[in-house]
Amino acid sequence: MSFSLPELPYGYDSLEPFVDTTTMTIHHTKHHQTYVNNINKALEDFPEFKGLGIEDINAKVASVPDSIATAVRNNGGGHWNHSFFWKIMCNPSSTGGPAGALKEAIDKDFGSVDAMKEKFNAAAAARFGSGWAWLVLVKDEATGERRLQITSTPNQDNPLMSSVVDVQGTPILGLDVWEHAYYLKYQNRRPEYISAWWNVVNWEQAGENFNKA
Repeated sequence: MSFSLPELPYGYDSLEPFVDTTTMTIHHTKHHQTYVNNINKALEDFPEFKGLGIEDINAKVASVPDSIATAVRNNGGGHWNHSFFWKIMCNPSSTGGPAGALKEAIDKDFGSVDAMKEKFNAAAAARFGSGWAWLVLVKDEATGERRLQITSTPNQDNPLMSSVVDVQGTPILGLDVWEHAYYLKYQNRRPEYISAWWNVVNWEQAGENFNKA
């Protein structure tokens, strides 16, 4: 399987004024395209991986051959993370708040939506260097209980990567805190970018992610 750059479900200017048009254009057509090109190149001599989807490759990243392990982890992660990220955002006029089962789970595990956002913002701001912040649904293997948890990962790691990350689970929300995601508009003001991002969160998609998990 050869991976390709997914189309955005909205225009490059659709997230204004919270995420600027130039950043979205460069982020999608340059940064994400590079991850796609590099994961395809890394796998071209390994036909045993050609039949796997990008989610499966991320889940198996700890078991790929040493010669391509770093390239697959960085670029396979980059491709999956960004494909997920585009869908979890929407036009500011279309975003509301969590509802249904997701809202109930947030209230149960964090006390309130505002409390969840506060913990998420703290994790995103504290991630040193480049990385991601995540709202993840995790399963306790001993009890079978599922709960929402906040975590962050370095570089292009994500919670699908078993044996690699501290918290493994199903991503419900994810925020890119690499500087290329915000620097043109926010410069070094990462907390301001994090706060603004909630205005473009696609809660309907987040709810679907939760319900499918």
